[in-house]
Amino acid sequence: MDFILLVINSFSLLLDPLNLTYVILGFVIGTIFAAIPGLTATLAMALLLPLTYTLSVETALMASASIYMAGMCGGSITATTINIPGAPSSMMTALDGYPMHQQGKGALALGHAALGSMFGGAVGALLLIAVAPFVAELSLLVKTTGKFSLLAFAMVVVVIAQRGRIPQAGLAACIGLMLATVGLDAMEPITRFTFGYSNLTAGIDLMPVIIGTFAIAEVLMQAISSRDISAATAAADKVKIRRRDFLPPLSDIREIGFSCYFKSCLIGYFVGTLPGAGGSMGSFLAYTEAVRTSPEPETFGKGNPKGIVASESANNAVCGGAMVPMLTFGIPGDPITAIMLGVLVINGIQPGPQLMSDQAGLIAPMLAALLFSAVVLIPLTLYLIGPYFIKIVSVRKDVLYSVIALLAVVGSYVATYSTFQMFMALGMGVLAFYLRRNGFPVITMLLGYILGPNLEEFLRRSLALSNGDPTTFLTNLDSLFFVLLTLVFVYFLVIRKPATKTPASQAK
Repeated sequence: MDFILLVINSFSLLLDPLNLTYVILGFVIGTIFAAIPGLTATLAMALLLPLTYTLSVETALMASASIYMAGMCGGSITATTINIPGAPSSMMTALDGYPMHQQGKGALALGHAALGSMFGGAVGALLLIAVAPFVAELSLLVKTTGKFSLLAFAMVVVVIAQRGRIPQAGLAACIGLMLATVGLDAMEPITRFTFGYSNLTAGIDLMPVIIGTFAIAEVLMQAISSRDISAATAAADKVKIRRRDFLPPLSDIREIGFSCYFKSCLIGYFVGTLPGAGGSMGSFLAYTEAVRTSPEPETFGKGNPKGIVASESANNAVCGGAMVPMLTFGIPGDPITAIMLGVLVINGIQPGPQLMSDQAGLIAPMLAALLFSAVVLIPLTLYLIGPYFIKIVSVRKDVLYSVIALLAVVGSYVATYSTFQMFMALGMGVLAFYLRRNGFPVITMLLGYILGPNLEEFLRRSLALSNGDPTTFLTNLDSLFFVLLTLVFVYFLVIRKPATKTPASQAK
C-alpha cells in the first residue's frame, strides 16, 4: 500500500515542465520510430540512451517508460494504413486494420487501436504497480541456488521462444555469455580474455553493446535491403484523415465487449512476465482467443475491430508485465526492458528484491509515467497529430539512416568519452549485423551478455557452498521449482508439436 501511495504522489513530478517535456518528447519519438517500417522503439531508446547521462535518474526513467509505451502502440499506424506493421507487435493488428482502411474506415480502425492500447497500457501499468511489491517480497525467499536456476530458466525460455531458430538462438546466447566474461573476474582479482590489452580490463561496456547491437546493425541491415517503399509512400500521400473520425462509436465498443478488452489485457500482461516472449506473442495469443470465442470467427481478417482491440490491448499490457521480472529479478522481459535495465545499471541502480524497498522513490516515477502515457498521451497524441503520422513513411531513408548512424557513433563516444568504446560499438554492430543476416536472433546475445555475470556468480557461489556438489540445484526447493518449470517450458515449446494452423490463416 505504501508503494501505491508513492506512485500516486509521483504524478506530481509530471507537473515539472522539464519532466513533462521529456515524457512527451519521448512518447512522440517512440511513436515516430515505431510507425516507420524498419525502425523500432528499441532503436529509439538505444539512440537516446547516452542522453540519460545528462538527466536525473527519475527523468531518464520516466522518458524511457513513455518511449516504451509509444513503441507498442505506434506500430498500429502503418499496420492499418499501408499494411506494413511499424513494429513486430502490430502484425496481428494489420490483419483487420488494413481491411478496415480499404473499406474507408482507416481512421476508425486507428481509433479502436488507440482505445485498445490505452486500455491495455493502463491495465498493465496498474497490475505492475499492484503486483511488483509482492513479487519483490517473494523473491527474497529465493536463495543463491534458486537465483542461478531462475536465470538459467530465463535464458532457456528466451532461446526456445525463437521458434524455428533454436540452435541459432542458443549459439547467439553463448556469444553473449562469452562477451560477459571479458575483463576482471567476478570473484577473484584476475583478468580474463583481455589478451594483454589494458582497455579490456574493465570489460566491454554495456553502452556500445546496446548501440552496436540495435542502432549500427539496423543501419547496416537497411543498407543492404532492397525493399521498395515507393508504393507505401504513394499510399501515404493519398490518405486523408480527419480528427473526429478517430472516435469509435459507443455501439462498436459495446459490440466488442468489455470482456474482450480485459481478457486481452490479462493475456498480454502474463505473457509479458515471461522472458523473451514480447508483444508479438501476446498479441498473437489474444487474437487467437478473440477468434476462438467469437460467434462470427469468419469475419476476422476482413475488418473486424474486435481483432484490432484484442491485438493492441495485449501488446500494450505487455509493457507492465515485462517490467515485473526486470525490476524484481534483473531479468529483462523483452529488448526494450533490456535497454531500460541498462539505464538502471548506468545510474547505479541494481535491480533485484531490495529495489522496491530501498529505492522505491526512483522506480515510482517511472511507473507513474507509464500509466500517464497510456491514459493521457495515447489518445491525445492520436487525436492531435494522428492525421500526420502516416506521412512519416515518406521520409527519405538515405537521410534517415545517415542521421541514425551519426547519432549512434557520436552517442557511443559521448557516453564513455572513450575512442576504444566507440570502436567497440562499431565492432558489435558488425557482429550483430552478420548474426542477423544469417538468421541469429541478437536479442538472445544481448540477454546472454546482461545475465552472464550474475549467472556465473550464482553458479560459482552455489558450487562453493556445496563443496562442488551439483545436486545442490535439485535438493533446494526454490532451485528445484525453477528446474521443473524449465522442463515444463521445454516440453510445451519444443517437444510437444505446436498447432499447424494459426488464427491468421483461419481468419483468411
